[in-house]
Amino acid sequence: MLSLSGKAALVTGGAKGIGLEISLSLARHGADVAVIDKSEEALVQAVRDIERFNVRGLGVVADATRKADVDRAVERVVSELGKIDILVNNVGAYPRKPFLEMTEEFWTEMINLNLTSMFLVSRSVVPHMIARRYGRIINISSITGLYHGVPALVHYGAAKAGVVGFTKCLAAELAPYNVTVNAIAPGPILTPGVESIWSKEDIKLQEAINPLKRFGLPRDVANAVVFLASDYAEFITGQVIVVDGGLTFVNPRLSVKEVLRSSGAG
Repeated sequence: MLSLSGKAALVTGGAKGIGLEISLSLARHGADVAVIDKSEEALVQAVRDIERFNVRGLGVVADATRKADVDRAVERVVSELGKIDILVNNVGAYPRKPFLEMTEEFWTEMINLNLTSMFLVSRSVVPHMIARRYGRIINISSITGLYHGVPALVHYGAAKAGVVGFTKCLAAELAPYNVTVNAIAPGPILTPGVESIWSKEDIKLQEAINPLKRFGLPRDVANAVVFLASDYAEFITGQVIVVDGGLTFVNPRLSVKEVLRSSGAG
């Protein structure tokens, strides 16, 4: 069985949704897991769930877009867990807004949340990885940043495309230190948030157009994270793994209607 025993992981936005599933999967495979999130209530429950796997859990209330918060959080994680072997940059959001309705403030907020947060957290964690000459960094991108141009998600697509470039360049720079950097680009993933805004018709449509005939689940993303965090992936770096059931491979040019309906979580 794939084991992360003895490893310490840090997951941003790891108390809810896909991030929570990533946190729990890392714990299930033996890693101690620290979670950064803005919701103290969600963090308390996430730590309880993590520790059910007989590993150490740690929750830190912090805003991943604020350098002072990030540095304080990373310092606490290193102090309490002793190290950070695995960093999962997961925090992000994709509120829809037509381009001409975007203000500069909204654009900056979304770029900071979906891209700059990865720079800030990585910048704080990487020196610790370099010192130990070991690290696994996994960044969550999206198929929206790779293949699909989606109306009302210009901010999100730009940021997630930036994640890909960030990943590849950082991978090249950190390779001499045995630190790998990879990205995962999920397609539509069925989370409680998606279920609350998608109609049953749209969910059925997504299942119908997907080659594997089902919606993506949080565990599908988490499984890819666990693999990239493990020694099985020690010779993989600078790559983007698409987790979408073959959606973009088989249907690279979906109709506008299908793209709109299939991009709610991707």
